[in-house]
Amino acid sequence: MDWGLKNRLAKIIRPADDKAVMLAVDHGYFLGPTERLEVPRNTIRPLLRYCDSLMLTRGILRTCVDANFPVPVVLRVSGGTSIIGEDLSNEQITTSLKDAIRVNASALAMSIFVGGKYEHQTIVNLGKLVSEAEEYGIPVLAVTAVGKDMVRDSRYFSLACRIAAEQGAHIVKTYYCENFEEVVNSCPVPIIIAGGKKIPERDALALAYNAIKAGAVGVDMGRNIWQSDYPVPMIKSVRSIVHGHATVDQAYDMFKNLSKESSPQKISKLSASSKKPSELSKKQKKEK
Repeated sequence: MDWGLKNRLAKIIRPADDKAVMLAVDHGYFLGPTERLEVPRNTIRPLLRYCDSLMLTRGILRTCVDANFPVPVVLRVSGGTSIIGEDLSNEQITTSLKDAIRVNASALAMSIFVGGKYEHQTIVNLGKLVSEAEEYGIPVLAVTAVGKDMVRDSRYFSLACRIAAEQGAHIVKTYYCENFEEVVNSCPVPIIIAGGKKIPERDALALAYNAIKAGAVGVDMGRNIWQSDYPVPMIKSVRSIVHGHATVDQAYDMFKNLSKESSPQKISKLSASSKKPSELSKKQKKEK
């Protein structure tokens, strides 16, 4: 493996224990001002010191992250659709390799939509991105995006993750499911688990614990951290599982104790007054 590529991977998956805590804040690329991510700078700032890497777009990186803070960046380079569009799978590469190098990205991230309408397009784009990025020693993280009609089981995720690895992805981000060991065993590259939609804190900690126990190298959590009333205690508790070998009960006790010492996160006026993306989508499609 190329020295530069190996060095960049080591910034994302810590060599001390081969584990990773990635903070996902790239949701706005298709969701817009997501609840509690309306002002990204305010959401990101208190969490930076507790994540191993940050997954986001170049726009939010440039405007909302202090360039003097040495956080490794996993740069989202795919997009082109929105929550009110017809098909989220119709993604293309939207960020050039030159720009990724310019912002000093440690890895590039893009989605593939196995089983989606634009499956072929996204898988081919992944292969091309890997070929171009490897010329400069930059690893690629493939996200196995799931459409609403896809069955979230080990058979589907094994298929999607294996296809991503076969195209040359160096890391795969996917979703946890029953029999997750089968997904891990059939994928020859490290798997990071997605946090998914907001669920109760204990459930999110159990998700992280079960994924790590089944063989995932880490988590890429977003909403289950920064949509919590206590985001800093939550990310610390997630770290205790990923890097500290804590049990679910131990991590949840940590969360409750740290929360008592913290002030709850305030809900912004935009979050309280704006329509949910799903409502906006329904309204948009009704008007067409």
